Amino acid sequence: MSAEELATTPLPADTVGLLEGLTSTRAIRRYHAEPVPAGALRTIMFAATRAPSGSNRQPFRFIVLTDGPNAAAAKSLIADGARRMWGLKRQNDGYDGGSGAQADSPKARMAATMQRYVEDIASVPVLILPCLVRYRAANELEGASIYPACQNLLLAARAIGYGGVLTGWHSVVEAELRALLAIPAEVLIAATITLGRPQGHHGPVRRRPMDELIYEESWARPASFAVDPPGTRFTSAGPPKR
Repeated sequence: MSAEELATTPLPADTVGLLEGLTSTRAIRRYHAEPVPAGALRTIMFAATRAPSGSNRQPFRFIVLTDGPNAAAAKSLIADGARRMWGLKRQNDGYDGGSGAQADSPKARMAATMQRYVEDIASVPVLILPCLVRYRAANELEGASIYPACQNLLLAARAIGYGGVLTGWHSVVEAELRALLAIPAEVLIAATITLGRPQGHHGPVRRRPMDELIYEESWARPASFAVDPPGTRFTSAGPPKR
């Protein structure tokens, strides 16, 4: 679809409702090889640009990499960094020990999923680098002006039948990426997002029970309204309950 055609094409209708999307958008790491059409990319990235930011400065910028020469080179760089980082994490976190030695355990399945993901990054349909144009010194709050846009992006992808996942795989090859893509030194590369048509499916997601996560009036005081809806599924992932 050309730029002229896109200019006269409205956004598509959602395939899911807002609350359903919020509670069912999973991290998607396996994609069909098909490219993401320009119209879908326009929809997804439009939603990203509508995100809130500090003082409404809109300092977010997105480098979208599909099938050009820079895209191929950047994907290859990030794939190399991802394999190295995952290899260290797999070893340091003991993914192959304990229950990880059982092929059907959640730990082993996660390790297998991650291994396939890092091996396939060089061929993902779309790779996106969310960036933040810094207008003041780096600080602990600056993520508030880029990560909401990343979540908008992932939710919009979910709404029209796509999926993605946000990672930090770029970090070990950042110098090479900056040189390849001419990213200025004052611009923060905030994440790496891969995107495509899911081979699996979305949610519902599993999280810890609400009463472990929501407090009322003071720290560690469960909120009276923190009652999970019927049929909610939970996970034990994360720090143990104290």
